[in-house]
Amino acid sequence: MTTKPQIAVLGVPIDLGAGRRGVDMGPSAIRYAGLSRRLGELGYRVVDCGNLATPMVETSPPPPPNARLRYLEPIAKMCEHLAQQVADIVQQGMFPLMLGGDHSLTIGSASGSARHRRLGLIWIDAHADFNDEHTTPSGNIHGMPLAVLTGRGHPSLTTLAGRVPAFDPTRVVLIGVRDLDPLEREALRASSVTVFTMHEIDRCGMATVVEKALTIATTDTAGFHLSFDLDVVDPREAPGVGTPVNSGISAREAHLAMELIAESGALRSLDVVEVNPILDERNATAQLAVDLVLSALGKRIL
Repeated sequence: MTTKPQIAVLGVPIDLGAGRRGVDMGPSAIRYAGLSRRLGELGYRVVDCGNLATPMVETSPPPPPNARLRYLEPIAKMCEHLAQQVADIVQQGMFPLMLGGDHSLTIGSASGSARHRRLGLIWIDAHADFNDEHTTPSGNIHGMPLAVLTGRGHPSLTTLAGRVPAFDPTRVVLIGVRDLDPLEREALRASSVTVFTMHEIDRCGMATVVEKALTIATTDTAGFHLSFDLDVVDPREAPGVGTPVNSGISAREAHLAMELIAESGALRSLDVVEVNPILDERNATAQLAVDLVLSALGKRIL
């Protein structure tokens, strides 16, 4: 019987990258939903590393009007610290599980996980997060991490894995996207990232999409990092997110994706992001986040 790895849980209560407040409380909401206890029931040993020290809007100098990279300096410093902590967790033989927080944190979490190994990247999200300072309509960095990790962005962000790009774009897969900015769409089409929109999911089914994604992300790699944004789920089932988009995947489709990911045996690190308790209903979105983490880490119906 294979020994399960020890899981290191790390909260990242950052909301500087987003345009709406509240996701800084996401790690607490996910913990409150019983994450560590339920992972223990699944047979894992869990070490909760607490929360990474993160800057707050109230204590950060406001960005200038029309800034193209809002709060760049504090976010870059946070991501640098996060990347180092995740790299240390990996070096200790533990599995890193990060709780967000806005999606800018994945610049640090994924870079740290890939610092000493070649990984693929699976990004499950309603948005592509593929803007840069030239294409962004908002300047919010949570709309840029996938671009950064594939080599497009400010040097203080793109270099955190010790190489540029942190991930080979041909080993990167985006699943569930349905809301793109115009220039972001052009950049994505010109890239080597594989994209499965809601159209492909509806037409081919989630199982086929995830199986194709796994093949891409695990070919010539040591496994993959998974970044899961709760806004990929339809807001009727995941209301507590900062940027909801209608017509998303169902909770059951999300579970199927996570179950197939678990079956692959190639998941090396995971972050779940953009849970916003202010907008949630009775902590339902945080509870769903916990349930999906459990599915990704091997929980089955039977």
